[in-house]
Amino acid sequence: MFEVRVEAGFCAAHYLKNYHGRCESLHGHNYKVYAHARGKSLDGGGMLLDFTELKKALRAVCGSMDHTNLNDIEEFDQNPSAERIAVYIYRAIVQQIPSLALDAKSDVHLYAVDVFETDTNRARYIAE
Repeated sequence: MFEVRVEAGFCAAHYLKNYHGRCESLHGHNYKVYAHARGKSLDGGGMLLDFTELKKALRAVCGSMDHTNLNDIEEFDQNPSAERIAVYIYRAIVQQIPSLALDAKSDVHLYAVDVFETDTNRARYIAE
């Protein structure tokens, strides 16, 4: 099995509902995001997939969230936890590159998305 990873980031604000602590107030993060793709075979050029294609999709999604209040994005249902951000990014990448969907007939799929709120706090969505 081969795996590649690309990275992007964005700055955004959010607050958490149904949470009792400092994060229930509006605050911001400099998010770091990793997108992981996996597959069993390489193409004729010896690559799993072109880094550029995956990075372009990830940067587009991150760019759409940059300098926003994430609570304003309807899909988060007013509660943009790191976990919900990870699955949102996963779905947005697969929408841009349908061949990376787990159920696509491709040998390569988007395996996981990591969202770091800080250097020490990460949430991961894994496609299963």
